[in-house]
Amino acid sequence: MEKWVSMPKVELHAHLNGSIRDSTLLELARDLGEKGVVVFSDFEHVIQKDDRSLTEVFKLFDLIHIVTTDHQIITRITKEVIEDFAAENVVYLELRTTPKKNDSIGMSKRSYLGAVLEGIKAVSTVDVDFRPHDAVVRIPKNSPPIYDTCNGSTRKKIYVRLLLSIDRRGTTEAAMETVNLALEMRDLGVVGIDLSGNPIVGDWSTYLPALKFAREQGLYITLHCGEVPNPKEVRSMLDFLPQRIGHACCFEEAEWEKLKSSSIPVEICLTSNIRTNTIPSLDIHHFADLYSAKHPLVLCTDDSGVFSTSLSNEYNLAASAFGLGRREIFQLTRNAVEFIFAGDGVKRELKEIFSSAEQKLDQ
Repeated sequence: MEKWVSMPKVELHAHLNGSIRDSTLLELARDLGEKGVVVFSDFEHVIQKDDRSLTEVFKLFDLIHIVTTDHQIITRITKEVIEDFAAENVVYLELRTTPKKNDSIGMSKRSYLGAVLEGIKAVSTVDVDFRPHDAVVRIPKNSPPIYDTCNGSTRKKIYVRLLLSIDRRGTTEAAMETVNLALEMRDLGVVGIDLSGNPIVGDWSTYLPALKFAREQGLYITLHCGEVPNPKEVRSMLDFLPQRIGHACCFEEAEWEKLKSSSIPVEICLTSNIRTNTIPSLDIHHFADLYSAKHPLVLCTDDSGVFSTSLSNEYNLAASAFGLGRREIFQLTRNAVEFIFAGDGVKRELKEIFSSAEQKLDQ
């Protein structure tokens, strides 16, 4: 695995709350068990497994939903997730999360995001560049300065940007609230909008007004697309021309042709697709066809904690399943720099990192 760990990487499809360390989740579940909120023995074995069944995956998501309604926990999780990605040489990370509300502890969607930002700021193992360099930070009157970009030292650095997810269970108003929150916090590293959630819930037309507004306001957009068979929705999503789409598993021939003609980059999550039974096996995964067609692709983790994977593991999986060499995987991730939701300055710096790494590739 070392050859994949040492390679600089770009992660564009990572759900914050699905990327929790098993050790952290075990600790939090034990604490909730002691408080009588959950029955710890119901979750202990599932957390400690690597090869979770789909039923166990959903059980874990239920637990995560319970534990991620506390400001301090959100801050801790964010810090650890970023440090974990940085430890395997991810140089650019886009984290997506659905803003949560918990009236019982005074958590608003905005304070939830505040806790996420505190977690980014708390990262200590690496410098984090999370705010656009040209951002004008608007700090409320009489408030102390709270967020800053990285300290400019020569330490190892990771770029982190946030995507706010619109939940498919919500209304048009809820979707618009998420977009407005993203606009409010765009100077603090929020760069785009994601549409995600249960793919069999909701109707595309519900979120379209908010997504159109987000685009008009200059936010980037990525959509979970084709997670289940729904040709009409897939075609409508492709017609919308988002900057990227995630998964693209359940397409018919007409949708494949439409996707390829549009050149919309696809966020590929191999382990996730297999673990959720969306794709029966890697030998028929659409990665191979899209790669052969030279379609824009990027390998991602989706939920590294829940699916017991890492970006290095996804690279290793792609290499072994599709016969790709180290240089081909390197080129794949370097190409992904063009698909990131950040400005030209960040792209230039990332290209320099990859150019430097290329010189050591065959050593």
